[in-house]
Amino acid sequence: MLSYDVTVSTADIVAATTFNNVFIKLVGEDGESERKWLINFKGAAAFMKGMVSKFTVHCSESIGKLVLIELDKQGLLIFPEDSWFPSKVEVKSPEGDVYVFPIYRWIDDNQVHRFREGTALRVFEDTHLLGRHSRERELKEREEDYRWDVYAEGIPHIMKADGPLSLPAEVRFSFTKTTEFFFTATAGLTELQLKGLDDCEENWPDIDSIDRVFCCKKTDISGNFLMKRDVEPMLLVGSVIQSATLFPEYVQDHWKEDSFFGYQFLNAVNPTMIRRCSALPGNLPVTDEMVFSGGQFRLEEEMQKGNIFLCDYKSLDGIKANTINGKQQYLMAPLVLLHKTPDDKLMPIAIQLKQIPAGDNPIFFPSDSEYDWLTAKIFVRSAEFSEHQLNAHLLRTHLLAEVFAVSLLRNVPMVHPLYKLLIPHTRYTLQINYLARRRLIAETGVFTEFSATGGEGMITFLKKSLSSVTYSSLCLPDNISERGLESVPNFYYRDDGLRLWSIINRFVQGVLSFYYKNDLEVKQDSELQKWIQDIYEHGFLSQKDTGIPQSFSTVAEVVRFVTMVVFTCSAQHSAVNGGQYDYGGWMPNNPITLQLPPPTTKGTTSEATMLKTLPDVNATVQGMATMWLLSKRSTDFVSLGQYPEEHFSEEIPFTFIKDFQAELRQLSAEIEARNVDLEIPYTYMDPGDIENSVAI
Repeated sequence: MLSYDVTVSTADIVAATTFNNVFIKLVGEDGESERKWLINFKGAAAFMKGMVSKFTVHCSESIGKLVLIELDKQGLLIFPEDSWFPSKVEVKSPEGDVYVFPIYRWIDDNQVHRFREGTALRVFEDTHLLGRHSRERELKEREEDYRWDVYAEGIPHIMKADGPLSLPAEVRFSFTKTTEFFFTATAGLTELQLKGLDDCEENWPDIDSIDRVFCCKKTDISGNFLMKRDVEPMLLVGSVIQSATLFPEYVQDHWKEDSFFGYQFLNAVNPTMIRRCSALPGNLPVTDEMVFSGGQFRLEEEMQKGNIFLCDYKSLDGIKANTINGKQQYLMAPLVLLHKTPDDKLMPIAIQLKQIPAGDNPIFFPSDSEYDWLTAKIFVRSAEFSEHQLNAHLLRTHLLAEVFAVSLLRNVPMVHPLYKLLIPHTRYTLQINYLARRRLIAETGVFTEFSATGGEGMITFLKKSLSSVTYSSLCLPDNISERGLESVPNFYYRDDGLRLWSIINRFVQGVLSFYYKNDLEVKQDSELQKWIQDIYEHGFLSQKDTGIPQSFSTVAEVVRFVTMVVFTCSAQHSAVNGGQYDYGGWMPNNPITLQLPPPTTKGTTSEATMLKTLPDVNATVQGMATMWLLSKRSTDFVSLGQYPEEHFSEEIPFTFIKDFQAELRQLSAEIEARNVDLEIPYTYMDPGDIENSVAI
């Protein structure tokens, strides 16, 4: 009789415990064990959270090299069927070989679940018939669990799901994440409802009212506007948001300044719009006299020097604006011209709010009256809100991350090196996207009801935005080069992002080159090819002009694409998500919508018209509460480079992970040291603040 030593580890997470009876079968190349009930002196405590328990499985003869294990659990009368989250199973054979079976999945039924040995295998390496059958069975089950669906024609496809509980257990929120997420959302909304602002369809009466509500200052609320609504004289939202950040106070103090307005194109929540301008667009008819009235500079010379930049919101042109509180809203498609000054500040020098030049479409300049110029900047910031939320954030991180994840989970088995490499970057993405569709962009969602691009205009804009997505625009080094931003100063998103891209690329190169020794092996890997085919078809709707590969021919092609996937799901999402409340907590800097059309004649604006243009109170507070929620970190946050689940079992990938983590720590230290001397620290690309996946 031969003995196999079996060690079962249950994850140390909330609700991972099972009190059911657990059974195992060992399957080897030369035979298999009997189905064995795992019981030892620990009794019912053997599979409690964090527990590591040892057992012995006997076989009459050697079953050869282990290929897989079969696990199942059965409920009892006193312990009905529950959920169990085992992390891994290790088996030591009589010959002294140790086999590791990574699991990291919820088992919440009484069915038999099969898990392969942890050594990563591509499909053509899996020569054992039993292993191949197990692999085929796994993928068939995954195809049923992870099905494509169409949310709206012309945008990336999504995973078919009827609700959060219909998602496979392995991709759902943890108990901790679920509890915190819904408590946070409920607490914020409850606070707003208690203060009576969420249903207030009135204009803000003055800037001081906005200041008293949102700037986290411990001052009493007074004045007819609030008191007539029987609102308790206290800090309205401060108790909810005070712990989040004090940065909105800085924004409140500086939002009118041209230098801060220009700075935000580089280092706020959407650093993806600005590009160097080498020739003025034909629809922006400005002259030297208009933008440089003192004669100190000439446009042509400054463009040749690389000192002129453009932000063109042409994708918003023709998008139908929403109706909110029964009132038509307004959305512009501005062009913004900026100048890098000799002291390295990026200053706006001209703003045209509509794409087509006309007599009723004046070009605004810093020399205009205070409220003409400020109103023009407010319309730009409102356009920026829509461009950021729908294109830079929703489309280019959330929706693409879902495509990457669904294709991985449908087409790539757990034993594949690509699965092991990318599965940490899919954590919570499918559920957070489902909730976003239901709570933010559904018919009664916050974004639909209260933003200028909510409703009919949203899908139209998403379609237009997808048509502008190219492979190179998703690869940061290429994107920076294409936009001509290699040398613009004080561009911390670029500086930190390029360092991160390089670090991620080296890590991906090391891991994938360990498994793919030559280009032929890439071509022969049918599971890898199916993964990219699904991404091309369901993510980019088979559009060749995107440049997205339909297949892989070389190791280098795989490395580049996987680098882009990891960067998009971690660093890029952090860059466009982390600062939402920082820059949007003070609403005038980031209006979710605007209620008056832009001025058609200069000299007709005032503080009163500006206040009537800004969103109503309820739209303001709903937008702010949502941005606060989306900026809030969960306590089970996993930062980039951390792998609490050990999917790899070989030593060399572990070495690459350690090197990866060391490089990330070094970059984090350098960013922290730099930020000490910055008036506005840039933290969104600090590896310690980057979540491994699109999880919020």
